[in-house]
This record gives sequence, C-alpha cells and structure tokens, in this order.
Amino acid sequence: MNTLSYKTVSANAQTVNKEWVLVDAKEQILGRFSSKVSKLLRGKHKTNFTPHVDCGDNVIVINADKIRMTGKKWTDKKYFSHSGYPGGFKTRTPEEVFAKKPTDLVRRAVRGMLPRNKLGRAIFKNLRIYVGEEHPHQAQEPKLINLNDFN
Repeated sequence: MNTLSYKTVSANAQTVNKEWVLVDAKEQILGRFSSKVSKLLRGKHKTNFTPHVDCGDNVIVINADKIRMTGKKWTDKKYFSHSGYPGGFKTRTPEEVFAKKPTDLVRRAVRGMLPRNKLGRAIFKNLRIYVGEEHPHQAQEPKLINLNDFN
C-alpha cells in the first residue's frame, strides 16, 4: 500500500511572509475594489492562508478620490451613525462623506468586509489610504498590483 504523507501547512506569526502592495483606486467601482482589497489584507490569495492568523499583506491604496459608484448610490445610499445620546442619530450620503474626507468611503467599505473581532481590527491596521498619487511608503518598495487581473 502506497501512502503519501501530506502535511497541512498552518501559518503562524513567525512563518508569515508579509509584503507591501500598492493598488490604484482610479476609475474602480467601490464595492468590487474593496472586496479585492479585503482579500489582500486577509491573505486569502496566499497558499498558506490560515483563518486565525494575520497572514495578509500591507496594502497601500492611492487615488482614493477617484473611486466610482454605480447607479444613484452617490445620492440614494445612506450611512448611519449614532452618538449614543438621545437624538444623536445621523444619516449621511456618500456625497457628503466624500466631500468631507474622500478616504472614508474606501475605509468604510473595506472595514465592513473584514471580520468583526480582534483579528479583524489587527488586519485593518495594515491598510493605508491616500488621496492622489503620493504616499510616504517608498522605502518599503511596494509592488504595484492591477486589481483587474486579481481574483
């Protein structure tokens, strides 16, 4: 009887290979873009993906001010928040959020696609979002990824 011995590879903090990745949000649709970014952050594109370990990459998003939304989402979609005080309920449209801080649209979308636990909060810290082409992470030598080719 020929038995092959296969071992399941389980990553841990010491064996994880974290890279720096640069993605361009120019002319990308918000939902599709943020789901791909969350996959990169989580590490699901790697062969040694382990659900309980932060094995994703550090992701730098540039041109967050050139993100798109389809349909009438700029005016009809609503973001809700509550301060915790009576009468503290607020609703804002993406137009209002974008006018105040363009990076918040991408930040909210990616955050909503990550796990809601301690690991999700740790993974979210690996995301950097910038308006325009410039970013202060040249020393990390991030590699540019075209998300249109990424599944």
